[in-house]
Parts: sequence; C-alpha cells; structure tokens
Amino acid sequence: MPKIPFHLVTRSPWPILASFQVFNTAFTTAKMFNEKVSSNMFILNLILMIFISWSWWRDIIRESTYEGKHTKEVITGLKMGVMLFITSEVFFFISFFWAFFHSSLSPDIFIGQMWPCKGIKSFNPMSIPLMNTIILLSSGVTLTGAHHFLMTGKKNSCDSLLLITITLGIYFSILQYIEYQEASFSIADSIYGSTFFMATGFHGIHVLIGTIFLLVCFLRSKTDHFSSYHHFGFEAAAWYWHFVDVVWLFLYIFIYWLGK
Repeated sequence: MPKIPFHLVTRSPWPILASFQVFNTAFTTAKMFNEKVSSNMFILNLILMIFISWSWWRDIIRESTYEGKHTKEVITGLKMGVMLFITSEVFFFISFFWAFFHSSLSPDIFIGQMWPCKGIKSFNPMSIPLMNTIILLSSGVTLTGAHHFLMTGKKNSCDSLLLITITLGIYFSILQYIEYQEASFSIADSIYGSTFFMATGFHGIHVLIGTIFLLVCFLRSKTDHFSSYHHFGFEAAAWYWHFVDVVWLFLYIFIYWLGK
C-alpha cells in the first residue's frame, strides 16, 4: 500500500458500541432521577461504558506506540481534532455562563429581584473556592514543568511533576465534594442553585476526566510510551487540563466572587 498523508481508521467495534452505550447510560440516568427505580442498571451501564472506553483507548495506544500508525501528518490531524473538541467544550460552558448572566444581571420578581435569590446563602469565595483556585493554578504550573522535562529528556522529573499534578487534581475533587456537602442550597433551589451546580458540577466532572487522562499519561510514561519528540497523548492531556484551569478561573471570578 502506498504511503498516504492522512489517517486510515482501522475497523473497530468500539465507536458504534460507545455511541449506543452513552445513550443507554443517559437514558438510564434520566429514568433513575424521575422514577423510583434501582440504581443497579445505572451502575451496570456505567461499567459497560468504562469497559468500552478502555478498550477503545487501548487500541489507539497500541496503534500509536507499537504499530507506528501515528505519523507526523496523522498527529497534525489529531491536534486539529483535539482543538475542535476543546472549542466545543468552550461553547458548552458558555451556555451555563449565559444562563447565569441572564438571571443575575437583571433578576426578575419571581426570584425576589435580587441576586443571589432570596433565601440563598452563597459560598464565601475566600474559603474553599480560593483554595481550589490555588490548587488548579499550581497544577497547571506543575504540568507545564512536566511537559518541559519530557521535551528535554528528563523523564524522572517529568514523572514526579506529573504525579504532583494528579494529586492536586484529586485534592481539588475532594474539596469540591466537601463544599457540596456544606452547601445550604441544592440544585432545586431557584435559578441560582441550578446554574451554580450545573456549572461547577460539570466542571468537577471535567476535572475527574482530566485527572484520569493524566493518570493514563503517567502510567504510559512509566512504560516508556513517550519520547521527547513523540508524545501527543501527553500534549492532548495538557491542553485539556489547561482548559479546565481557565474555565475554573471564570467560574471563581463570576460565580463565586462577583456573583455572591
């Protein structure tokens, strides 16, 4: 077969299975929230989705690391794909900010003509939210350092800083869980509760996904999957994590600080 400057996707059952499984998981979640049904079906669907995702990523890692199918031209296409994916995620969060600004800049009579809504006690931005901001900014610095050491061939330093980044991500999630437990309002408490928990909750999910992404990169680095010139998987994880950092800055400034 002649060499071609683009990626030929190998036959795989995982994309179509992942599509069906994501639908099943979303459908089961909605059914669980709206009806008094057992959560066993949701857990089963979640396990199946994790297994399908793991199998798909395993195949991609194999074709990249061992089969040499991710050439320079292919990586250029993958970079464009990740950029477009992150762009779609930006617009995903814009929808939450739009709802927040629409309600907070001109609160109507149904919420007491005040923001936060009447009866809502917002969080102190100088407590856990400020701590989480420091944690995420620090994780961005350590991840940038890890990338620098990877490019200069200092593998041990890269692994150490990457492990610190993962630890900071886990610490952030723990603090956010504590914050949710201490909340005096819920997602059902007016538009403030809805926008707050939707925006911060989906960001928290992104932090968990990013932490898993970085953990996979750490394990791959330990098994010598990356080199100073061939490590797009690491770069994609770093781009995603920096995106999560920037979104949190907007959340902290507008929702926790200015919107309190």
